Amino acid sequence: MEFLLAGLGLVILLLAGDVLVRGAVNLSLRLGIPALIVSLTVVAFGTSAPELLISIQAILDGVPGLALGNVVGSNTANILLVLGVPALISGLDTRKCETRRTYLMMIAGTFLFIGLAYAGPFLWWHGLVLLAALGLVLGDAFRDAQAHRAAANGVSPEEELEEADPSMPGWKIGLYLVLGLVGLPLGASLLVDSSTAIARAYGISETVIGLTLVAVGTSLPELATTVMAAIRKHAEVALGNVIGSNMFNLLAIIGVAALVGPIPVDPSFFAFDFWVMLAASLVLAPFVFLKLGMGRVVGLAFVALYVIYIAMLLA
Repeated sequence: MEFLLAGLGLVILLLAGDVLVRGAVNLSLRLGIPALIVSLTVVAFGTSAPELLISIQAILDGVPGLALGNVVGSNTANILLVLGVPALISGLDTRKCETRRTYLMMIAGTFLFIGLAYAGPFLWWHGLVLLAALGLVLGDAFRDAQAHRAAANGVSPEEELEEADPSMPGWKIGLYLVLGLVGLPLGASLLVDSSTAIARAYGISETVIGLTLVAVGTSLPELATTVMAAIRKHAEVALGNVIGSNMFNLLAIIGVAALVGPIPVDPSFFAFDFWVMLAASLVLAPFVFLKLGMGRVVGLAFVALYVIYIAMLLA
């Protein structure tokens, strides 16, 4: 029953996050907010809402290890699993992807996150530092997006955002917002409570459940996106999606969650999980800087490494 409730909570989270983003995007555009601003704020935060709500709920429920495990586990899964599976299916031609600057930002954010963990537990001031770093990332992305927009001679807002629907009626926007705002906390509560019960029933720590069950579950939207991008031969979308998601996980989710309550750092993170996350991030360097392609052999290696990592955690 607890596994069914965890699955139900995850489905509610994913659906609620999607409808909230669609409702918020169309409301923002209806109010005259530029699509460029919406894409950098509403969409970015909205797609990370499930992880954010899970982290906040975990802290309020007294299981902060699940919150930290979710973020660290998701970042590892995003690279080894979310990039590994589509590379294994059809290969990812990353040779033409220009992601050097955002990749370096992700690595810098990873080092900042681990450095603050050594000064842990994560408190309110750690959260402010992470959110300040996020502000710098968003500012850089905003300037970059402006330059691209100017080069494109002004693309219409509806063309810039997949979620935008200029014909969406007002009642539907309102319904999407209500469903999203109600569904997110409901799904987060179900997933956190059932995951905690599973951990206790099987003698597994909440941290390990966060690193495995919850992390993989919240990485499913990214996995779906990258698989479709690989099938459509859009490797830059797949790679950019993973790099952006990892930055938001570290800077936004823990940044906001630390303002809600302290997040202690289990010694196991320093012994193993932080370094696996960092190593997985550094594995991308040859594909970013040397323009190597991710063929099926690379995909198989990534997935195999992730399976070994999960097996070591559960062992």
